[in-house]
Amino acid sequence: MKTRVILALLILLSAGLGLVPAQASSHREAPAITGTPKVDGTDFYMFNSYEAGRTGFVTLLANYIPLQDAYGGPNYFALDPDAVYRILIDNTGDGVEDVTFQFHCGQSLANIQLPVGGKQVSVPLINVGPISGGPGSPDATLNRRESCSLGVARGRVNAKAKFQAVTDATTHGKTFDKPVDNIGEKSIADYAAYARQFIYDVDIPGCAGEGRLFVGQRKDGFSVNLGEIFDLVNLSNPLGPRDAQPDSLADKNVTTLALEVPAACLTHGTNPVIGGWTTALLPRQRFLRDKPTFDSPASQHGDFVQVSRLGMPLVNEIVIGLKDKNLFNAATPEGDAALATYVTNPTLPAILEILFGSAGVRAPTNFPRTDLVAAFATGVQGVNFLSDGRPHEMLRLNTSTTPTPAVSQNNLGLLGNDSAGFPNGRRPGDDVVDIELRVAMGVLCHAFPGVFCSPADAPSGNLPFTDGTLQDVSQFDTVFPYLRTPLPGSPNGANGIPAP
Repeated sequence: MKTRVILALLILLSAGLGLVPAQASSHREAPAITGTPKVDGTDFYMFNSYEAGRTGFVTLLANYIPLQDAYGGPNYFALDPDAVYRILIDNTGDGVEDVTFQFHCGQSLANIQLPVGGKQVSVPLINVGPISGGPGSPDATLNRRESCSLGVARGRVNAKAKFQAVTDATTHGKTFDKPVDNIGEKSIADYAAYARQFIYDVDIPGCAGEGRLFVGQRKDGFSVNLGEIFDLVNLSNPLGPRDAQPDSLADKNVTTLALEVPAACLTHGTNPVIGGWTTALLPRQRFLRDKPTFDSPASQHGDFVQVSRLGMPLVNEIVIGLKDKNLFNAATPEGDAALATYVTNPTLPAILEILFGSAGVRAPTNFPRTDLVAAFATGVQGVNFLSDGRPHEMLRLNTSTTPTPAVSQNNLGLLGNDSAGFPNGRRPGDDVVDIELRVAMGVLCHAFPGVFCSPADAPSGNLPFTDGTLQDVSQFDTVFPYLRTPLPGSPNGANGIPAP
């Protein structure tokens, strides 16, 4: 029995869809999305909460706006006020959402003015002095304020869907202030303490028990050796130490939509398994104005159109062919059969063979890749099975799996015998690049010969491939929202004056 369970766990790793190293989970992954970074989903995490005292909760983290430089003023990185951002949960396995959380964030301008030469003149900056105030008490020095609303709907979402407001458990308010991005240490002396004020306990309609909510800037937690990967995988030693290369995203921030929800609010019946993904949508018609204003730089009309989608990490990044990347971002899990060839016959292992064939690297030859299709489409019986028999790409989580405490987590997830790790959900510290690279090159053919393939089908499958950049739980907090304090734009001390 134990052998069968371990086998099932390892087979599930094939949900990586034949992946190889990539730049980031979904940063700038399709041609069209590069033109609208405010709605570019970068990473999606879904895991059983491992913060002490939070057993029975699921944490959902959807990151947007990639590659944020901390010094990116004067406007920094507001969410798109015309967009809606969603986290969707399928708990029946048909690729259709059963529970949907929808975020909408807007901006308001204080229009701070200063007397200059006898005239009142609007200032060009977000703030004109230090900031420390929390929700409901914005500083008089704050020129632009962001706030968000959150709604929940059940069943298939369409233009007529009814979203019920998620409310502040203390004030019963329907809007939630968002902290200002980390401008710098003179503007916000203790950003960690400042941002903690914006973690809300919330009441979610239809759920027993309070959840938690945070929307704001965080340090980008995804680690990858970016430049060398996209320079034809220009690694000095892809079989070397897992921490030998610098993290190309170490100096970047990201914007996080974070929810912690009672697991029972997400599941259906007695099945503890859920599937999840995140999307962003924009109005179908956008017209530029001849005389744009702060509140209305463009005119938005029509129904909302999906422009970004992310479930399993790295899928659109390096599995979907270039010609279909925009299509994938607009598609839903319900219709994934149209893109199944990219899973059954993945191209990137073949590219690795082209690049490193002279060194003896060989791609797996078991086509179609039924090992990948089985777990990708359905989940695995006894682990996280959730399917109606058709292919539906999404991140799957068994909410009944006991979460592994941070101190004991293995960053190889199920490959490291950590049953609460990727791809049984995805935690921030799971090194999905290394995991998926090894599965792509056929590690399952060697670990369990004859199940889907034999060792002869994957001549390079037993090699410990790595991108050389470490992803580990030690790089994150152990409490909600887990992702760490964003990097400051000006880390020069309290007076903001750099040393000579």
